[in-house]
Amino acid sequence: MVLETPRRRRTRPGEGGLLREEILVAAESLLAGAQDASVLTLRAVAARTGVTTPAVYRHFADKDELVAAVCMRVWEQLGRDMRTAIDATEDPFQGLRRGAGAFVRFGLEHPVQYRLLMMGRPRDTGARPGQEAAKACLRHLAEATRPCIEAGVLQGDPERIALRALTCLHGCVALMIAHPSFPWPEDQDAFCDEVARMSGLGNAALGEMNAAALPGVPTTGQFVRAFDVWSSRLN
Repeated sequence: MVLETPRRRRTRPGEGGLLREEILVAAESLLAGAQDASVLTLRAVAARTGVTTPAVYRHFADKDELVAAVCMRVWEQLGRDMRTAIDATEDPFQGLRRGAGAFVRFGLEHPVQYRLLMMGRPRDTGARPGQEAAKACLRHLAEATRPCIEAGVLQGDPERIALRALTCLHGCVALMIAHPSFPWPEDQDAFCDEVARMSGLGNAALGEMNAAALPGVPTTGQFVRAFDVWSSRLN
């Protein structure tokens, strides 16, 4: 005997938002633990929610729109995680480090969503959730950078500094997701923290060298002097 998927009652007027939320929750549960978004079909989501496929279409035009909504829903949590990490300390530079570390860990904990939003092929038409996600990451880092500039530990434009940091952090996440067989250290938390510290320290030293208007390509000696000047600001 074939058991049919139980159907929920028809949505009443004004309950469309509740159904949309249920659809997103069902889609998230399907995506959890998956290697890619191929499991996320509108038919599968409809079955998991207990509605017909046309009911899902009333809220999402196609699979791409549904996938984007699910990914962006998770991405909102990234902002909260970074803010919590940053606010956990009164030191702005340590706050930036913790926020950067939270970004790396979040990406590794949500590899499918990260790959879709930050590593997927750009869409020529329609909504561009990947672009929105990347801008949100840049905004979070820029907001954490401004207090560091005010404290004198970083120099330069906050968005440019944040963009350099995001380039470094994204490279780490993307490489760890794409090449899990690399000889990564067992303590990934410690490694993520090292990458976050490296991005901050590199930005600090580069800011000092730019402020000193060093000619040509900086030498080792110039870098050491710039780093010494920056370090003295912390004492």
